[in-house]
Amino acid sequence: MQETARARATEVPAQTARNAGRRPEIDREQIIQAALTLVGPNRSVATLSLREVAREAGIAPNSFYRHFRTVDELAVALIECAGRSLRTIIGAARQRVGRGQSVIGSSVEVFLAQLDAEDQFLHILLREGNVGSREFRQAVEHQLCFFEDELKVDLVRLVSLNGGAVHNPDATARAMTRLVFAMGTRALDMTAAERRALAEETVTMLRMIMVGTLAMGS
Repeated sequence: MQETARARATEVPAQTARNAGRRPEIDREQIIQAALTLVGPNRSVATLSLREVAREAGIAPNSFYRHFRTVDELAVALIECAGRSLRTIIGAARQRVGRGQSVIGSSVEVFLAQLDAEDQFLHILLREGNVGSREFRQAVEHQLCFFEDELKVDLVRLVSLNGGAVHNPDATARAMTRLVFAMGTRALDMTAAERRALAEETVTMLRMIMVGTLAMGS
């Protein structure tokens, strides 16, 4: 009896030690941020495991299921988070055109700068859009459509300020968005000098698209 009591007495501190540092409660966004810290420039969201995400978030593995049914569902949430954040950053760059900056040049500059950002948002979209699972590629495609919709609205607004018209705004925004993301994929493994050259080439291509759509719209 005494030995059993001693065993139980030592078991309780051991359990307490294992649970030390775990958060009593955590929200969905905190789990996403924990997963984001685990995804490096060369690591796919598909390689995340439930246990390592839970450990990074400081929660018990079972607490994960209060917010996500599977790790794949968390991965899609990461892609959506990356898309929202990038749209905010690049949209702000487009708004600066009113202060005398080139909307095309500033957008490409900000886009490329995200390749070196600590949050890895652009890396997630570029990587999962090319080598991710079918589900992840569809999630990236969904985000690209949001980019296109927002770019279309800005293009129509900016061109109309000068009395012009965009020919087929949907196709124009799609062409520009896909070109920039294709450029980003190429730029992943480039040096700084190579990226600058690629950025200049991309800006030229984007301006050619704009010249064409304005000419067709007149």
